[in-house]
Amino acid sequence: MTSSLQICLPADTDNYCVMGNPISHSKSPQIHKIFAEQTDQNLFYQAILVDPDCFSEALSEFQRLGGKGLNITVPFKGDACNAVDHLTARAKKAAAVNTIWFDKKGESHGDTTDATGLVNDLRANDIQLQDKNILILGAGGAVRGVLSGLLEQGVQSITIANRTHSRAEELVTNYGSDERLSASEFTDLKSGFFDIIINGTSASLYGELLPIDDTLAMNTCCYDMVYADADTCFVKWARENGARIALDGLGMLVHQAAASFYIWRDVSPQTSSVIEIIRSKS
Repeated sequence: MTSSLQICLPADTDNYCVMGNPISHSKSPQIHKIFAEQTDQNLFYQAILVDPDCFSEALSEFQRLGGKGLNITVPFKGDACNAVDHLTARAKKAAAVNTIWFDKKGESHGDTTDATGLVNDLRANDIQLQDKNILILGAGGAVRGVLSGLLEQGVQSITIANRTHSRAEELVTNYGSDERLSASEFTDLKSGFFDIIINGTSASLYGELLPIDDTLAMNTCCYDMVYADADTCFVKWARENGARIALDGLGMLVHQAAASFYIWRDVSPQTSSVIEIIRSKS
């Protein structure tokens, strides 16, 4: 079954969605429903499962059926970057898109609100970024989407670690001469250096632990960009190994969703109460 056959948009409302694979875990429909109620907006937001090679088809079909805008999650943020007609400066630099909208000419625009979501949630949890040494696990689209935003916060250093050094090094190289960035493999990481560890891989979606030393978590702030109804395996790992604080990505999701909502509707929803509501339903 192709992704286009899964798309059905209700009439008499503005339609939005999130596309990804997997997607059944997504809380974005709940979040945007609350945002719409808060701000008195007439819209419908749904999650759409897209087959791995069908993103462009699904995007075109969603637009053809009258969709107004959409969010993109793993593994399609890079595909979305290549599929849209216009990119914001930050999306172009990140080479990743999580927010798409269509203008009156029918042309598509892409942006990334992930960095805004991550930074705002870290701040909301009193995690400071200025002068901190950060470890980011993974080198895919999720990491590309937040890297510039983290660098803009005045961090001391960011180490990008991946299963393969070459992919991490490629991401570092894309940022030119920023001496704060370095690349590593998971197995080469040493404990005692990092203030904050951010899991930017999708491993937690599949209940997988990454091959990193347990001592890395000691006295650090650990943040999983993935979220779940219960603690993710990364959050559990962090707590079991002495992390000072361990958080999943629900707050990031709500904050980045608010930024997307503003792009689409020109209205800023309130976020803290939404995080509490969604968490209470988990």
